[in-house]
Amino acid sequence: MFDFLEGYDVLGAFWTTVQLTLLSAVGSLVWGTILAGMRVSPVPLMRGFGTAYVNIVRNIPLTVIIVFTSLGLANVFGVTLGASGDFATMFFRLAVLGLSAYTATFVCEALRSGINTVPVGQAEAARAIGLSFTQVLTLIVLPQAFRTVIGPLANVLIALTKNTTVAAAIGVAEAAALMKTMIENEAQLLLIATIFALGFVVLTLPTGLLLGWLSKRLAVKR
Repeated sequence: MFDFLEGYDVLGAFWTTVQLTLLSAVGSLVWGTILAGMRVSPVPLMRGFGTAYVNIVRNIPLTVIIVFTSLGLANVFGVTLGASGDFATMFFRLAVLGLSAYTATFVCEALRSGINTVPVGQAEAARAIGLSFTQVLTLIVLPQAFRTVIGPLANVLIALTKNTTVAAAIGVAEAAALMKTMIENEAQLLLIATIFALGFVVLTLPTGLLLGWLSKRLAVKR
């Protein structure tokens, strides 16, 4: 029944998906945290940049962003991210860049909602004893905000896992790209779709359960 799977590296394709997810998650978490800091910054220029970036990028289709990283950054501007000549590695890294830039907007908004739950009095007290804005944000506000938004960030991570399928648009050999190839070559549409659907369930369900448990475990008691 599953003889048609011979010759296809299904596990390798899902491993590429996992790598895309993990690297993009780290990138989007770092950039999203910086954007969240900008959005609550007392500096108008930083606040304006953060607001404009989030409102513009999250309203652009992810496919457009991923294709831009290939056709725009790589072909027009010559950005190879240290993988000149190795197209598979280059497009993989460009896909991580595009996914990180897009997902960071949702991380930013989730964190900003968490920041808004921190009592204003705590920040005022910290400033009263001489802490700078950066110190207040990193030492007082963000640690509480992260604990508050573990649940929403879990949803962002699950969405990111599914969004990695868009990387197939620039030739990254992840799960969706292999599924497309198999559907074109094999007369097993329903079975192939079921296998890959179950594969994504296996990737996302434990993530949701684990982060949901952490959300309850680390919730800030007020």
